[in-house]
Order: sequence, then structure tokens, then C-alpha cells
Amino acid sequence: MSKIALFFGPEGGNVHKVTKELAGIIGNNKVDIIPVINSKSNDVDKYDKIIFLASAIGLDQWDMQDVKDDWDKFFPELDKLSFDKKTVAIVGLGDHIKYPSHFVTSIAALGEKLSEKGADIKGAVATDGYTYQDTEALNKDGLFYGLPIDEDNEEELTTERLTNWVNLIKSDFDI
Repeated sequence: MSKIALFFGPEGGNVHKVTKELAGIIGNNKVDIIPVINSKSNDVDKYDKIIFLASAIGLDQWDMQDVKDDWDKFFPELDKLSFDKKTVAIVGLGDHIKYPSHFVTSIAALGEKLSEKGADIKGAVATDGYTYQDTEALNKDGLFYGLPIDEDNEEELTTERLTNWVNLIKSDFDI
């Protein structure tokens, strides 16, 4: 059985915490945890099963021309890859209180990019149980491209949401 890659960013903070929790739920021996900050396309290409975890860009950065974060360097690396034969899923962190009109923007950016690159994204989640005003993170079926997590305001729901989501993707990822 090949390992599942958990590519995440940024390091430290909530995304890192959720990545470690997800690894524990899947089984630490079944995953490789990889920060995106220094990753390249050849790092991604080594894996057939990949879960990307990212935080949303905050309101203070949306109007900036040149946002810099861990994903800024890594996101262009995705253009160098084909995801046709890869199993891919997304976890996005967001804050539905501070940013209700742009909830889990990271899921939108990753979902659109990975779809363009041929990915069949697994783990789409219904919007039931989530509070927000608007989001770009919905696929053509009206589902979130991946799992939204609001660690800032709904931390008590994170473990249950991750566990339910792992059960959803279990067969796709051979967990």
C-alpha cells in the first residue's frame, strides 16, 4: 500500500494542527506529512494519493496585488503536473464569522486548479451544517470541493468533521 501525501501550508497554526489530527485519524503510518513551503512538483509526482490542506487568505490580503504565503511559491508547481491518475482531496480552513462572504477560499482556488489539471477530486461535502454568506468553494454539483474546517469558531466540530470525512474518502484512498 502506498502512502497518502498530506501537503499542507502554512506551517504552525491551525492548518498544521488539523493536518496532524487528520494524519492520526487516517493512521500516522499511512501518511507522509509535507509542508508546501519548500515543495516542488516532483515531490507531488511521487504520490498517487494526495490530500491538500490550506488556510484561506484573509480579508486584509484580498486586495493586495502580490500576496505572499507558503502557497504562493507552491501553487505554480501544480501547473507542471497532470492529476489524471491521482486520487486527490482537499481540506480548507476558513473563518465563517470574520469572512462570511469568502468562506474557505482555499478550497475554491485548489478545487479549480486541480480540476483544470485533470483531477477527479474526492471528498466533496454538502453545505449542510455550515454557516456563511457566500463562498466560491462549491463545485458544479453545489457541494464544497472538499472539507471546510473553521478551527477559529467551531473547533469543537473539527474531530467529528475530520472523522466523518475520512469515512467518506476511505474507499477512494484505500484507508
